[in-house]
Amino acid sequence: MGLALRKEKILSAVIDTYIRTGEPIGSKALLEETDLGVSSATVRNELKSLDEEGYLHQPHTSAGRVPTKQGYRYYIDNLMKPAILPERLRENIERGIRSGAGAPESILSRTAMVLSQLTKAASAVTTPSSDEARIHRIRFVSTGRHTSMVVLVTSNGMVKSRLFRCEFVLTPQLLQMFDKAVNEAFAGVKLTDVTQGYLQTAASGMGELTLFIPDVLIALYEAVQNALEVNVTVAGQTNLLFSDNYDFDSARNTIRFLSDTKSISGLLNSSRTHMIYLGEESKIPELRDSAVVSARYEIGGENAGAVAVIAPLRIDYKTIMSEVIFAAGCVSRAIGELL
Repeated sequence: MGLALRKEKILSAVIDTYIRTGEPIGSKALLEETDLGVSSATVRNELKSLDEEGYLHQPHTSAGRVPTKQGYRYYIDNLMKPAILPERLRENIERGIRSGAGAPESILSRTAMVLSQLTKAASAVTTPSSDEARIHRIRFVSTGRHTSMVVLVTSNGMVKSRLFRCEFVLTPQLLQMFDKAVNEAFAGVKLTDVTQGYLQTAASGMGELTLFIPDVLIALYEAVQNALEVNVTVAGQTNLLFSDNYDFDSARNTIRFLSDTKSISGLLNSSRTHMIYLGEESKIPELRDSAVVSARYEIGGENAGAVAVIAPLRIDYKTIMSEVIFAAGCVSRAIGELL
């Protein structure tokens, strides 16, 4: 059941003011900061009621109120309107992300860096899940008379490579034959289907190349296994240590979580299109004093990985949510263009 309109206006005003000032908000300050159009006594009564209902908290008797996690959640779900990002800021975000447009992994790394610098918090970006990914293209790059590199491009935008060595000379003509045979056998195949048994079956059907191809297929298999792993890029962890809104233990716990890439990918890749987790909602004990603002990016119209900011609970949710969603869109466009 929702709050009455006046309570909503007061709760929204308290949270907006607290986010801006960092100070507990009393009735007098609230009336000075906002245009509520009611008496001081009315505001005091509503503040007390919101406190009793769990939306606000009074740190001590003579202090004003600050939001609780329940208050933040109601604000985010019912009262918050996404911020409209200035055009110049949007251009700067896109330019920063596209400066790493040489490869998908570089785009994701730049995205984490841009968001951490912009928000003065930590950020994390996950590579796309590869459960449904397929082999898009396989290329060969000569690196020496007896060595070459298999370059695997997947349908979800990942590029992985592995070096292989042969006892015979790898001529351009031979590499061209490898290219044709391997792409005919593997293009469009799901990564999860590329097993050792599948490799043996594919090799047996390559005719005269069968004796030459084993080292190539071993390198391809290793590249596929690497592509199946979900990787995480994290940036800005030290920002948390210098935040006025964390105590040392909260910052340390959050940084500990950010060192566990499996937990990060599990949390972010399980979310919807965009999501804000507050404290215990994430089911991660180390994040009990943190907020996670995340958005999914798409490749080929399908949800791929996620972009997130990890910060203290007192943050400008409206602006950060808009920045994260916009950054996710930039990643989708940049990787889509590479593919």
